[in-house]
Amino acid sequence: MALWTVHGNGRHLVDEAVVGSEERLSWPLTIGFGLQHLLAMFGTTALVPALTGFPAATTFLFSGIGTLLFLVITRNRVPGYLGASFAFVVPMGAAVDHGGAGPGALLGAIMIVGLVLVAFGIAVKALGARLLESAMPPVVTGGIVLMLGLSLAGQTVTSFRAQPVPAVVTLVVVVLATVLSRGMLRRLAVLLGVLAGWGCAGLAGQVDAARLHAVADADWFGVPQVLSPQLHLSAVPFVAPMVLVLAAELVGNGKAVAAMSGRNLDGHVGDALIGGGLANSLAGSGGGSALSSYAPNVGVMAAARVYSTAACMVAAVGAVLLAFCPKLHALIGTIPPGVLGGAMFVVVGVLALVGVRIWSEAGVDFADPVNLAVLGTALVAGVGDLTLSLGALRITGLVWGSIGIVLVYPVLRSLADAVSAHREEIPGG
Repeated sequence: MALWTVHGNGRHLVDEAVVGSEERLSWPLTIGFGLQHLLAMFGTTALVPALTGFPAATTFLFSGIGTLLFLVITRNRVPGYLGASFAFVVPMGAAVDHGGAGPGALLGAIMIVGLVLVAFGIAVKALGARLLESAMPPVVTGGIVLMLGLSLAGQTVTSFRAQPVPAVVTLVVVVLATVLSRGMLRRLAVLLGVLAGWGCAGLAGQVDAARLHAVADADWFGVPQVLSPQLHLSAVPFVAPMVLVLAAELVGNGKAVAAMSGRNLDGHVGDALIGGGLANSLAGSGGGSALSSYAPNVGVMAAARVYSTAACMVAAVGAVLLAFCPKLHALIGTIPPGVLGGAMFVVVGVLALVGVRIWSEAGVDFADPVNLAVLGTALVAGVGDLTLSLGALRITGLVWGSIGIVLVYPVLRSLADAVSAHREEIPGG
């Protein structure tokens, strides 16, 4: 039995057609969609190891392998790409500065986070999708998706401002291809925009000369460096809260894909959590950065309306090739940050609005004070990156936002409902 069925004739798409997770287009087109995913994750997956001190090639290796593992465990039902998680940068830095943790201890903490996430996934599978729906109703998942999308806005704007001319060219091409074109040109808008912006930057001399020299000097083949984890408690308290963020991202992005593709994926959320947890444990075992279901890749799916796991597989294989081919890695590294920022303008915006769509389709009541107070506060904390220190422990805005949406909201919802029911029992209440 084939892993994917071919959508239509594999070459042409009706404008509003949706390519499902178990479908694919022709392999040349699928590779094109895979390249869009590769470009969407490249900037952050290259930046995070530079900020945390892990080898970039090793992170790309485990990012690709982790994504393939994720697709296998979810049985090709949940499209997604596991890229390096930017949310881990601050807690890891705090673990080094205040806890004295070394690279081995950080890797050990990533492994522990992954195993806890696996346990959470097993619990979700054992207790059923109803538990998930009661714990994370549409009002919660919509808030998570909106927060994840908008939390990337600052990084996107910073990249855009670094090189405004190629960024504008990229943005204009992506928007025009999305709005005015039809068929495959519309679906491949992100790739077309990046190529146009990249070419514009090259003609304007805005491609970093040092990076061009790095392409010439890089070897065609190289073996990624492997590091060994150490199970020290020094880093665990700093990194442990990220379990909640990873779970929120995996569930939120899964809900976003379900809303956009018209498929109910609740029965596969447990598998997604297990797959994400195992991918992180594997990355921690060999020197890779922590991995997360990367939100811009969900935005790419939304813009293209192609949710094929075959495209995600192509991106994963591409990441592995980048890990073993320093020259190819260096070549993609010449894409100016402004170009990636211009492309992410559309992708991040689309993802954020998917959260609003989840709210709209569920009929979320924003006259309800619990919805207004909790979601509004949590979104500001997450999007504004409210980073606070509790002693030596630094907790980032995504953690606070996730705590507010995932943990505080159901508590206050229950209290408000109990108070309302009590008032109705009292005559004249």
